[in-house]
Amino acid sequence: MTQMMKAAIFVEPGRIEIADKPIPSVGPNDALIRVTTTTICGTDVHILKGEYPVAKGLTVGHEPVGVIEKLGSAVTGYHEGQRVIAGAICPNFNSYAAQDGAPSQDGSYLIPQGLCGHHGYKATAGWRFGNLIDGAQAEYVLVPDAQANLAPIPDGLTDEQVLMCPDIMSTGFKGAENANIRLGDTVVVFAQGPIGLCATAGARLLGASTIIAVDGNDHRLGISRTLGADITLNFTQCDVVEEVMKLTGGRGADSAIEALGLQSTFESALRVIKPGGTLSSLGVYSTDLVIPLSAFSAGLGDHRIVSALCPGGKERMRRLMNVLASQRLDLGVLVSHHYKLDDIAAAYDLFANQRDGVLKVALKP
Repeated sequence: MTQMMKAAIFVEPGRIEIADKPIPSVGPNDALIRVTTTTICGTDVHILKGEYPVAKGLTVGHEPVGVIEKLGSAVTGYHEGQRVIAGAICPNFNSYAAQDGAPSQDGSYLIPQGLCGHHGYKATAGWRFGNLIDGAQAEYVLVPDAQANLAPIPDGLTDEQVLMCPDIMSTGFKGAENANIRLGDTVVVFAQGPIGLCATAGARLLGASTIIAVDGNDHRLGISRTLGADITLNFTQCDVVEEVMKLTGGRGADSAIEALGLQSTFESALRVIKPGGTLSSLGVYSTDLVIPLSAFSAGLGDHRIVSALCPGGKERMRRLMNVLASQRLDLGVLVSHHYKLDDIAAAYDLFANQRDGVLKVALKP
């Protein structure tokens, strides 16, 4: 008899609900993980709203923390019962992109959107969980290319502490890494949601001496100070570009990190950087961007605009968990709410509507 599990599946725009699905069978290069904790990402909300197309019936979610239930015959160096995580991006490192130094783009290709009720194409990059294959908001998740993607959790770290590693921490830190931060730099981080907060923390760890955090939520701005922000600006109370120019003596910031995905924040990030500065873009944009002539100095400003997708793979996860194990950073503070998997609809409603000071939700299958 086929063994079944509970999983949160995409039904149609506006509906993600719990359904029974077969527990995945394990191929030689796979690992079956019993999920102990997972979470909801902003990208999942795009899926819920129908703004990002996936196949109907797909299990959503891409941030697994759990225990190895079963290993494929070709996977060595791990054991059943071991606590592990896997990155939201799960490369196999065999593609041209991965071998060319861009493993987050491993498997990147264009697939038709028509089967999802959309026209044209979408870039998948290396994002498979909850996008091309069944994801982590379930009792079990199958990790492909497990030898490359399973990362053992260090003793002493809780599920909540490592829950940000698969996506949010990796993405936020990549935003800081792409910002070309040097010792003594001034960095502006636009939006202090979970990714922006991790970008703030990453900028501090990389040596920025002045980090300016921007948001419209005073609660989040308060958290940003605990994670490394020196100055906080509430955009509802001031002209952010004007304030940054005052704070930098008219020079502009060395770099800006955009962590929301709106035209307004992208444009402000471009306007606050100095000539020769870097705009590190993390936001997922749902409409075309416009680059204003003046903000871009008509193309003469030596600006750099760099986009990023969170790096995955076991080495990236190992490094992120090392930061947490060193106690230089505690991201457990980002877990603001706990829900059972059975209550997934309520969890999505809370997170999608940003009620009750929610940052991240821990889902417990």
